[in-house]
Amino acid sequence: MTLGRQHEKPVYVRLRETIADAILAGKYTDGDPLPSVRALAAEQQANPLTVAKAYQGFQDEGLIIVRRGVGMFVAPGARAKLNASERNRFLKEEWPQISARMKRLGIDPAKLMERDRA
Repeated sequence: MTLGRQHEKPVYVRLRETIADAILAGKYTDGDPLPSVRALAAEQQANPLTVAKAYQGFQDEGLIIVRRGVGMFVAPGARAKLNASERNRFLKEEWPQISARMKRLGIDPAKLMERDRA
């Protein structure tokens, strides 16, 4: 997945989302090595300093650990922390908008759930 150039969010934010999504999806699990700054920058067509900033943010949050001379690794419990954070963000920021739109459109959540089960 590359970041593309035409997007509303800054590259730094999109990089963080890309890394977080990979951890949440299980591509990287606790203790797994992450791509080097240069490798991820090349893959995502981003500046290495921007990638380093994204990794630093995850390190500050305790989601990745750095082993000098070896690389960066997913910290124990990172997926659970990210999952809780994403869940809270969804419920506080996204769900109210989705719920309001469903009401405006006359969509019944129960019927929507039944539709998904079919």
